[in-house]
Amino acid sequence: MEIPTPFHIDSDYIQQFIEQALYEDVRKGDITALACIPSNLKNKAVLKIKDAGVLAGMELARRVFFYLDADTIFTPFKKDGDVIKDGEIAFEVTCNTQALLKAERLVLNAMQRMSGIATLSNTFKSEVSDLHVTILDTRKTTPMFRYFEKWAVAIGGCANYRFGLYDWFMIKDNHADASGGLKNAIERVTQYKLVHPETKNFGLTVEVRNLEELETALAMPQGVVTRVMLDNFALPQMKKAVKRVNKQIQTEISGGVNLKNLRRFALTGVDYISSGALTHSARNLDLSLKIMK
Repeated sequence: MEIPTPFHIDSDYIQQFIEQALYEDVRKGDITALACIPSNLKNKAVLKIKDAGVLAGMELARRVFFYLDADTIFTPFKKDGDVIKDGEIAFEVTCNTQALLKAERLVLNAMQRMSGIATLSNTFKSEVSDLHVTILDTRKTTPMFRYFEKWAVAIGGCANYRFGLYDWFMIKDNHADASGGLKNAIERVTQYKLVHPETKNFGLTVEVRNLEELETALAMPQGVVTRVMLDNFALPQMKKAVKRVNKQIQTEISGGVNLKNLRRFALTGVDYISSGALTHSARNLDLSLKIMK
């Protein structure tokens, strides 16, 4: 399975994450390993796959080991995006044993989580692979682990939406209500973009709660609204709304999306479907790191 679009690998961000994660777990040292493992000992270990799904986190794991021991020998037998099954080996690693034990839990926590998300994302994608619809993730992610969860979504074959509040305009119900109405909110965003040219090319998604708000969004000058998000619409309303938009702008369905209703929603002809379930409802895959005796 191929990753659909290249995910931006931010080496500085990844290193910062590794440093913070190791500080959380190790602080001044792994006192058990310091007590019973010679400082110059080296060992070989393998990552055992004990579940079926889609593998993710291999590149992150490699970076963790090399961060802790520059002389690491990392031999991959699988790659990110591979379909895996119980009993297979993902990689073999040889490095300083104390470094290996420091890396173990971080690597497993990250890979199990990422592989679970990649697996669920691939299931979502497969459900509508014959339809012209793109499945998007959301900001419903684990604090401080969003980058890696969205990386896993991409590995699984779905697409990343905005990474945060800073890279895409999205007027939701609270924005509209706090602004005195949807029309006011859209106009204020338009003015903001004029004053802040660095946001000129950012898209604007407008969440609409009913057909009346849809008409408000469609009444805006061409190019102002990039996409309308049909939030928690009943299926008949979705069909009516998508038909009304008629490809004038992009359409998106959100709210309560799961594998049971995904295909029905996609058959409305919508362009995008966003689902927080990709990240908040994924089950971790079972992996283990074992030193070879």
